[in-house]
Amino acid sequence: MARYTGPKTKISRKFGEPIFGDDKSFEKRNYPPGQHGNNRRRSKKSEYAVQLMEKQKAKYTYGILERQFRNLFEKASRSKGVTGEVLLQLCESRLDNVVYRLGISRSRSGARQLVSHRHITVNGEIVNIPSYSVRAGDVIGVREKSKSLQVIAHALESHAAVYEWLSWNSATMEGTYVNVPERLQIPENIKEQLIVELYSK
Repeated sequence: MARYTGPKTKISRKFGEPIFGDDKSFEKRNYPPGQHGNNRRRSKKSEYAVQLMEKQKAKYTYGILERQFRNLFEKASRSKGVTGEVLLQLCESRLDNVVYRLGISRSRSGARQLVSHRHITVNGEIVNIPSYSVRAGDVIGVREKSKSLQVIAHALESHAAVYEWLSWNSATMEGTYVNVPERLQIPENIKEQLIVELYSK
């Protein structure tokens, strides 16, 4: 199972925002990494560099590696609708991301682990593929044996965000993927048009 396992705060500092979630280390040093991070006068980035940074940011945010991200882009470019918007919608519909959005886990990497360790069900069936594409109407739940896990209980207690395209039933510990989110509903600070321009070269 391929995933990014390198330093997270360093990557967040590179992009200037905590893309992996709450990070105390980032808050202390929210300037670029490196010996001269705070003083460096950045030369003007080329158009390609800006586009590449945006693609890297999206990949790190959703925890997707290059080949998988490229495949998502090709799928988005073949479908109807605005390619950049469809790309983000495909990222949002990944099972690990939906588990994270529902508040079952505090981070996407934690959600990925819950899925791969068979703690999550889709429509009553255990699914252990983090990249599984959730469809409108699907019910995502916590497996019966896993409902007592402390890590899940703590995540749900501290979860405050509410998303219009998801509904959650705390009594049954199940959530419904009501519909595909519109671009305006997706809170991630990603300029998807730059990614489309990069891949279209």
